[in-house]
Amino acid sequence: MIVYGRNAVREALRGTRTVTHVWASAPARGERWLEDCGVPVTVQSASELSRRAGTEGHQGVCAEVSEFRYADFERLLDDERALVVALDQVQDPQNLGAICRTAECAGAAGVVIPERRSAEVTPAVCKASAGAVEHLPIARVRNMTDFLLQAKRCGFWCYGADGAAPLDYRRVDLSGPVVVVLGSEGAGLRPRVASVCDALVALPVRGSIQSLNVSAAAAVLIYAAASAREP
Repeated sequence: MIVYGRNAVREALRGTRTVTHVWASAPARGERWLEDCGVPVTVQSASELSRRAGTEGHQGVCAEVSEFRYADFERLLDDERALVVALDQVQDPQNLGAICRTAECAGAAGVVIPERRSAEVTPAVCKASAGAVEHLPIARVRNMTDFLLQAKRCGFWCYGADGAAPLDYRRVDLSGPVVVVLGSEGAGLRPRVASVCDALVALPVRGSIQSLNVSAAAAVLIYAAASAREP
């Protein structure tokens, strides 16, 4: 896998994946973190980097790294106070990356995505997450409904985000073991997934636009749960 972008490459070097080679523009090559990275670094032109990365958004650096290894979803349910983020068919790599970045910064135990009809961890997601995917456990499950039912058996409360729900997200207890569930862009939660949630919650919308982007909604709910865990 070719990972591109300064943050994505830097965090790949700090993470658990194997980085075998780095290619960088002449200005980027002189940065301290690349000088001390411990792997071969080759200087290339911007056009050569674009061809290698498959995009012009490489920010002057890309790297060859081992394939992303997904986590075991059962391990995410071991912590009795864990915060887990479940994404029901979120398909935009930018949204997946942004949510992973928020989840990692907020101290979430991990993110769960379905194996089908969902964005997966690609170089675009690595860049959009600013490298957060290198440090955040991300698990894939065959069936999101089955995962939520298992989480509930392990003592988790599952709260789904639904803009039409009558319950304000600030009225539920997010301090214990919680799975925050968000649906796909446009369609939202699938009915079967929504039906197994303990409650559906909404974020107040007071402007003219009647909905939030899924990554923005995720950020609010993730930090609400993170704040509920503060002493």
